Amino acid sequence: MSFLSKLFGGGAKTSAEPAGDKVLGEESYKDFTIRAIEMRAGSEYQLAGTIDKDIGGALKTYRFVRADRMSSKDDLIAMALNKGRQIIDEQGENIFS
Repeated sequence: MSFLSKLFGGGAKTSAEPAGDKVLGEESYKDFTIRAIEMRAGSEYQLAGTIDKDIGGALKTYRFVRADRMSSKDDLIAMALNKGRQIIDEQGENIFS
């Protein structure tokens, strides 16, 4: 790959980029919707998800990504939903501010 191609964005993508927001699991919690999102980091999954809530007729979304990695899709779903509940318990609607 040429120098100019790398300089102007033609380089390879990093291994921890989202895979098109493929939803692996979802649950409702305290009027919020938590989704576990597939984010690959090489051969592992990286902890990622979204939290949504309709506020005043507008859908608000908060995206979270953590450094935790796991090899099991089931572990990822459980941890992402748990992390979403924790964020909601700690911050509530302030996550959208």
